[in-house]
Amino acid sequence: QVQLVESGGGLVQPGGSLRLSCAASGNILSNNAVDHMGWYRQAPGNERDPVATITSGGSTNYEDSVKGRFTISRDNAKNTVYLQMNSLKPEDTAVYYCNIGVVPRVGISLDYWGQGTQVTVSS
Repeated sequence: QVQLVESGGGLVQPGGSLRLSCAASGNILSNNAVDHMGWYRQAPGNERDPVATITSGGSTNYEDSVKGRFTISRDNAKNTVYLQMNSLKPEDTAVYYCNIGVVPRVGISLDYWGQGTQVTVSS
């Protein structure tokens, strides 16, 4: 079992910044390294969409609307993933969920989700 604990959400004005963090823990991580990590968001009435992902090697990918504004990073020693969000817009308002993947065996990928943290951008 893997538990993901998120923090860093809050209320900010347009143009402001927030930094989200998500720390993973669990017995399975004693024998299996975290593979991919990512952040997803879900606004009211919308589906949960990927925002940013990062591979075990550090390669990143971003949703078009956040490119140049958001930065995803990870600390493998701490099994933690971060999302630095700058120049926030009202359209960024959503519940943000972190996601990690664990690969205990070749061909087997286990995905785990945080419970979500609210990000609200309003003037």
